[in-house]
Amino acid sequence: MGHLGLAKIVYRLSALPHGSILLYPFSERVLSPDDRNDIAIAGISAVDCSWNRIAHEGLSTRLKPRLLPFLLASNPTNYAVPFKLSTLEAISAALLICGFEDSALELLSKVKWGDTFLSLNKEPLSLYCRSKDEANVRKISEEYRQLYGI
Repeated sequence: MGHLGLAKIVYRLSALPHGSILLYPFSERVLSPDDRNDIAIAGISAVDCSWNRIAHEGLSTRLKPRLLPFLLASNPTNYAVPFKLSTLEAISAALLICGFEDSALELLSKVKWGDTFLSLNKEPLSLYCRSKDEANVRKISEEYRQLYGI
């Protein structure tokens, strides 16, 4: 995404925009349409590396960590594997859930599997987008986890 001019690449967590939503796999908070305003103001951040190598201290004070709800990957490496989204898929999903459909579709159009991501996740994404709050997104995500035996 950075090479396409669609994202800014930074090399330190401290360089991420203050107050941005950080897609964070260890967050207790789940991303929901309630996060739309924060994304509109401060943006969305993701880390494209192993989380095992990242220091987790201080994330909650500068950034707003959020866990993505259940979704299936469509990238060639992890096709149809739950929660193994590429960074592009993760950011696109977050944008879709929070009502930034045009931006999400632009990102997904940059990869061959973008349409496949939308078709694999059509139902859950639709439900997440219509959710009234984080609790509802969490409930829907849990139902999909149970369906997939996770």
